Amino acid sequence: MATEQNQPSVTVDAAKAREVAEASREQGWERPSFAKGIYMGEVDFSLVDPMPVPDPEAAAHGAEFLVRLDELLEALDPQIIEREGRIPDEAIAGLRRIGAFGMKIPREYGGLGLSLLDYGRALMKVGAVSPAIGALLSAHQSIGVPEPVKSFGSPEQKQRYLPRCAAGAISAFLLTENDVGSDPARLGTKARLSADGTHYVLDGAKLWTTNGVVAELLVVMAAVQSHEALGDQPASRGGITAFIVQADAPGITVENRNEFMGLRGIENGVTRFRQVKVPVVDRLGAEGSGLKIALSTLNTGRLSIPAMCAGAGKWATKIAREWSTARVQWGHPIGEHQAVANKLARITASTYALEAIFELSASLADAGMKDVRIEAALAKLYSSELTCTIVDDLLQIRGGRGFETADSQRARGERAVPVEQLWRDVRINRIFEGSTEIMHLLIAREAVDAHLQAAGDLAKADATGQEKLKAAVEAGGFYARWLPKLAVGRGTVPTSYLGYGPLARHLRYIERSARRLARQTFVGMARWQAGLEKEQVFLGHIVDIGAELFAMTASIAKTNQLMHDGAEHRFAAEALAGAFCEQARLRCEQHFEQLFNNSTASDDELSRQLLDGDFRWLEEGVRDVSEGTGAWIAPWSEAPQEDRRRPYADGSES
Repeated sequence: MATEQNQPSVTVDAAKAREVAEASREQGWERPSFAKGIYMGEVDFSLVDPMPVPDPEAAAHGAEFLVRLDELLEALDPQIIEREGRIPDEAIAGLRRIGAFGMKIPREYGGLGLSLLDYGRALMKVGAVSPAIGALLSAHQSIGVPEPVKSFGSPEQKQRYLPRCAAGAISAFLLTENDVGSDPARLGTKARLSADGTHYVLDGAKLWTTNGVVAELLVVMAAVQSHEALGDQPASRGGITAFIVQADAPGITVENRNEFMGLRGIENGVTRFRQVKVPVVDRLGAEGSGLKIALSTLNTGRLSIPAMCAGAGKWATKIAREWSTARVQWGHPIGEHQAVANKLARITASTYALEAIFELSASLADAGMKDVRIEAALAKLYSSELTCTIVDDLLQIRGGRGFETADSQRARGERAVPVEQLWRDVRINRIFEGSTEIMHLLIAREAVDAHLQAAGDLAKADATGQEKLKAAVEAGGFYARWLPKLAVGRGTVPTSYLGYGPLARHLRYIERSARRLARQTFVGMARWQAGLEKEQVFLGHIVDIGAELFAMTASIAKTNQLMHDGAEHRFAAEALAGAFCEQARLRCEQHFEQLFNNSTASDDELSRQLLDGDFRWLEEGVRDVSEGTGAWIAPWSEAPQEDRRRPYADGSES
């Protein structure tokens, strides 16, 4: 594999990679977590129902902004972004004018100080119009400079950077590298403390830098080299560290503006650092705390994706309803044919669930009384997967028109409906901010945390026989207390949860299934012990069952709130929640069936044979049409390309 000399490939073994990831986790559980209870078979609905109620004054403030945002979006033509591959300067200027770049920034720093709930509602509206603008705003505020500075910055850093960001100085978050992916232990971008201890020198390159092409401020993750005491800085072992970096600093080059199958207006590129000086005062937190900052930022930052997924679902529901009513086949609107009706029911009920998942997760995060680590991760994972199903169903309902571009429909004199664009745009959500596969592993690690702590050295592959024997005794005590609790619960009592009307039986199913899930997790732990982490298919099903149960709970909690408030559409909402729960229960049972009854063993063997080249004959006749150096991971280019950062509408440079 070819790599550049000043950014060599970093090689680490599995143990080191695990050590880095584990050290960056938030280890304790000081606040209750509903979702964690699902995986332990200890469901406590009082943690989520009633849903936290926002402060009336804050809610009114958020509603006022949403009106201004609606007016701006009404005047926006998203097809211009699709055709030209960029967001018009006047659109960005309009977003600055209404304060959209400061939605999450506290008012004391010039921002709007919106709650996560109202911030997400704003992204929901934006996502239904232009996912590219949604990516711009969320990358800036959810993971860019505002969030980590607000949470981890010094008072001076907050005063220096938050007002700039609120005024519209676009920011970006730079972690991913060409050969790193989701393994931070192999980070290649380096930072060296200067001899006088006044600044760091950054070298390296970052890939897929959303907003990086137009950003004014950057949060950059780099591996600080260990050093002795230098200047005012004490001796340090170094480690992955976060830095606030001015995008126009000498030595920074935007080498490429990447292009993708969707989100054609996204400003995403490759950014190189060559001997870039960063003052010590612009280091975020202590040396070695960068990954913790990144993961903490992502915890709530991930909620931007469920919000935009809900927006996409709402748009899909509208188009599906209108088309299925207007389109007639065999003497009836297509929506009256069962095959289409099945998809319509799934689209509509799933969209209701998407909105409920976001609202519950955001409300819990706003209230601050619960630990929402798993809730936020589940919301991101589940929403991104479910939205792809919704949009795929919509494309199928639209038929050839679903596959046809909006411009082509317009040229034929038809209403231009960009379903194929939405299909392309939402696909990235299963990859953004943690792919589905990585999210499965992340959630699974938290879900089985209590088992790993109880198992102790049983869960360590390198433990001695004596250590494992001692751990077995300690684990036996834990399970002797825990397992009996999983035998019987409220879900086995037919009269439980009667206050929830027709949804009560679904709550009983959730409670029963959570205990069943915990029992199955125990079986997996007992069966594989230290090898459990390698059983990723099993863990994936465990996580997905919990996700379905959480989604059902969110739908019921939202419906119960509407009932309590006497909302006009409360009974229609009850019907949607009931339909969604029926659909989710079927998916749960499929996952339970596949926990131990699957083709994993034969699939593993087949994939090994494929990687060994045993099936090359199957590729006969295929012509390689790819271009480039021949390396799958090519070296970073040394030749500086055109600086593609564009000027603001007022002429100043981004």
